[in-house]
Amino acid sequence: MVKRLDFVFFDAGGGHRSAANALKSIIEQQGRPWEVRLVDLKEILTSLDVVRKVTGISIEEVYNRLLKKGWTLGSGQLLAGLQLLIRLYHGGQVKLLKGFWLESRPDLVVSLVPNFNRALFESLGGIPLVTILTDLADYPPHFWIERQPQYLVCGTEKAAEQAYELGHSKDRVFRTSGMILRPGFYQPIEASREDERRRLGLDPRLPTGLVLFGGEGSEWMIEITRTLCQAGLPLQLILICGKNKILKQRLEEMNPGFPVFVEGFTSEIPYYMHLSDFFIGKPGPGSISEAIAMKLPVVVERNIWTLPQERFNTDWIRQNELGVVLKSFRDIRAGLTQLLEPANFERYRKNAASVNNRAVFEVPEILAQLLEGR
Repeated sequence: MVKRLDFVFFDAGGGHRSAANALKSIIEQQGRPWEVRLVDLKEILTSLDVVRKVTGISIEEVYNRLLKKGWTLGSGQLLAGLQLLIRLYHGGQVKLLKGFWLESRPDLVVSLVPNFNRALFESLGGIPLVTILTDLADYPPHFWIERQPQYLVCGTEKAAEQAYELGHSKDRVFRTSGMILRPGFYQPIEASREDERRRLGLDPRLPTGLVLFGGEGSEWMIEITRTLCQAGLPLQLILICGKNKILKQRLEEMNPGFPVFVEGFTSEIPYYMHLSDFFIGKPGPGSISEAIAMKLPVVVERNIWTLPQERFNTDWIRQNELGVVLKSFRDIRAGLTQLLEPANFERYRKNAASVNNRAVFEVPEILAQLLEGR
């Protein structure tokens, strides 16, 4: 009998949809007898989106625009305000979600979203709920982990400990070896690094950094390039601007004095990481997990502008010696000098290579156990 699974996601940041798509892809490749449906939570709750009613754009769009502009100072207070709105409209959310599940009752609901897991659980009427954290750790209270009888999938020991502290038993908490990554990060890339660097106009011998700030890029990419131009360090950059065409144009018009390759939106991140030696970007769980999967040490920043749910990620990088955490990207010269010191770089590279993240393959096994009632 075919089992039906609903994967719940939204587009705040992009990592939630990406994780849902990655899992669906692997499940289909494995030929499991499951029918997987991707459920966009925004489409169900759109009538309760107070932000859209006032501003004309959704909560997701507000969040993504703040990331694009880098306006993340005070994001902890913004999150608290968002969670207050969610609590005020909790009853309405549960009602809408109950109506949705009644149309087609799945055997299992898998949440890849924070903030709404209480409403999801109360709407399911006995259908098991599995929440997969797409962050390295929870940001309590009421972000990922709620006090309710459900299952949790955690990519770090820290997240699992947080679940135990909130009363979840060990038979309901499943530990994976990391964050869910797209299958492309596990496929071998045969292309010669040296030949491909030449094809892109880069020096095949220079240390190469991949600069990536998500799907909308960041103004910091200009500041980083300009600072490294003045520093005169022997390196080159691959700059991924995402959908930000204005940023791409501005970077292409720069003449930094060292080789650069500028790319817009692309699905070929594994290829560009294959050509790189280190990663520069924000400490998002997806980006740093992708970089480490490709054996790249990372350079990130942590300060009052860092999203609160991403601050633990910098602790994790330090604890595992996977790269350098800066107070500001204005210190990028000193950060790269430290990273590229031969003994440091060898240690960071070795530590990155030792992280064997197989989460996208482990989660289907966990779901199979739950569907079989084990």
